[in-house]
Amino acid sequence: MGAQTLTSHGTLLPLIIIIIMTNMHTTMAASSSTPEPHNSYLLRACNSTTYPQICYKSLFSYASTINSNPQKLCSYALSVALKAARNASSTVTKLSKRNGLTHSEALVVKDCIENIRDSIDELKQSVSAMNNLGGANMEYQLGDIKTWVNAALTDDDTCMEGFDEVKVSLYVKNAISKSIVNIARLASNALSLTNSLNY
Repeated sequence: MGAQTLTSHGTLLPLIIIIIMTNMHTTMAASSSTPEPHNSYLLRACNSTTYPQICYKSLFSYASTINSNPQKLCSYALSVALKAARNASSTVTKLSKRNGLTHSEALVVKDCIENIRDSIDELKQSVSAMNNLGGANMEYQLGDIKTWVNAALTDDDTCMEGFDEVKVSLYVKNAISKSIVNIARLASNALSLTNSLNY
């Protein structure tokens, strides 16, 4: 009898372990596949932008800080665009010092650097205004922010138009184009999010 009980316990024990492990795995899978509320908010907000995947990827690391705050979301979106503009400025400035640029290439690159610097100034103003948004004239403040972001996008376009007018090497054009397109997409997303703000 004792041996029979031991055998039945010996058979049950591995079965119990398998059931527990399966339940743990199912629970862990469910918890990891369910997005946290702030990630859900970010995903939903980014879906309203021109470039949803870029929006989500660029802001994902700030999701817990943004939480479900639309103003913080816009502030971070503008800050990310500003960072991209600063990176582009660095890239294009390095290109301007590259040996072998023709005279016309050097002029176009120089103009582009000025456009990017203007874009940086406008994005800086928009970030500052968004961080200090409040008071009775919020609609006016939002209008200023949108104007600055639109101006930054125009500067980016102006930079790229310069390359259509002058023959430049594919390397120079591609290197600058990649940086400018990045700023433009991030700024466009920031503008979409700002347009969604309701006060």
